[in-house]
Amino acid sequence: MAAEPVWSVDPRTGKPREQVAVEASAEEIDRAVRAAHAARAALADRTARALLLRTAAEAIDRARDHVVEAADAETALGPVRLTGELARTTAQLRFFADIADEGAFLDVRISRADPTTTPPTPDLRRMKIPLGVVAVYAASNFPLAFSVPGGDTASALAAGCPVVIKAHPDHPATSELCVALLRRAAREAGLPEDVVTLVHGFDAGLELIRHPLVAAAGFTGSVRGGRALFDAAAGRPVPIPFHGELGSLNPVVVTEAAAEERAAEIGAGLAASMTLGQGQFCTKPGFVLAPAGAAGDRFVAALTDAVSDTEPGVMLDHRMAGAFLDGVRERAALPGVTTPVTPGAGGEHTVGAGVLAVDAALLAGDGHAALLEECFGPVTVVARYSSREQVSAVLGLLPGNLTATLQMADEDPDAASLLAELTPLAGRVLVNGWPTGVAVAEAQHHGGPYPATTSPFTSVGATAIERWLRPVAYQSTPPHLLPPELRDEDEGA
Repeated sequence: MAAEPVWSVDPRTGKPREQVAVEASAEEIDRAVRAAHAARAALADRTARALLLRTAAEAIDRARDHVVEAADAETALGPVRLTGELARTTAQLRFFADIADEGAFLDVRISRADPTTTPPTPDLRRMKIPLGVVAVYAASNFPLAFSVPGGDTASALAAGCPVVIKAHPDHPATSELCVALLRRAAREAGLPEDVVTLVHGFDAGLELIRHPLVAAAGFTGSVRGGRALFDAAAGRPVPIPFHGELGSLNPVVVTEAAAEERAAEIGAGLAASMTLGQGQFCTKPGFVLAPAGAAGDRFVAALTDAVSDTEPGVMLDHRMAGAFLDGVRERAALPGVTTPVTPGAGGEHTVGAGVLAVDAALLAGDGHAALLEECFGPVTVVARYSSREQVSAVLGLLPGNLTATLQMADEDPDAASLLAELTPLAGRVLVNGWPTGVAVAEAQHHGGPYPATTSPFTSVGATAIERWLRPVAYQSTPPHLLPPELRDEDEGA
């Protein structure tokens, strides 16, 4: 049977642009994984890994205009947004090059022989080593920073793991362009090209996660798709780690004191955050607890005005736009839900942002569960509460999230208790800020309780590398047989 073609599609029109590739067969997946597996030894040298990452960053920077043009044609995210995303992507590659050079992630620990302890301690030397081939599943909404040259790829390579990337069908041409740049960078760094490989196709994604030589996987996408892959990873004869980012509501609590102090500022800030990129950020604030009463009314009025001024825009593809429209129709039809700004179709290929409002008391009853689930796109739900106890009751209904935000006043009597209630719900807790925008930094954590992610690790920041490593201890091992990082200084490197 002939392989299915892979088309690049213009989301602004829904029309195919060009055939980019064909879907990979099971045999092609096997060849790609085996080639990556054979390239592991070439990544043993941390200096070579760092050179690869820096060379890749330089190559993508040089091809900036071409990459941005390709990504915009397939995602409609716009040159300004994509230029910023490209800069983030290359900075991330250099960030992990520095991490590879430094080597602190190896977490070297040495316990010298001591016969006086109970029980006696032998010479023990522990460090972390790469897991092996990593499968990376590219994201739809970040064609660069969370896709082929993105954080999963950068951190896996820094750890010493070759990667096989499953391209997202929304930007196959961009993916092919970026993998060509990465493979060329590998050649220039003196490494085999197969340290990075790209495959296409839905079935290819399943074949990849099931391949016995794949040692771990990273995924950014939907709850449904991520859970299917997670179950496949767990159901293998030898289960493997699956680090999936699946979905997040990213709740916001606006205290009474905060609404009294700066209702207009908070309303405008929320509007900017929840409509950024047509609401297609995994950290979009999709659920807000705001007070009833005059101060809360001013907040909703400011939010309404700001969202009303937002122009309709194109979503990543027609399937996502359709799911968004279905989702807002379902939620708007629930009893007690009002629409301060009605979300929906903005034109033939665009959608308009909106706000749904509801009395928080209704959320504890049956039939309103959809309001506590992510709706991917430019919409947020504002639940109006009338007591502090009601806030706690609603927070108790929420699933795990990537972020949780507290908007508070300078001297707010509820701040400490609310922060304590928000902390178990998310991997990143913000105060008087907005969750869109995830800095690549040492202390960053981009993860959270399920269904936000399937593991406690982060996919952004320095410790993202820990997903692709496992510890091993060497006991009573002659120095010349130890990895260089575990030898004493006088034993040489």
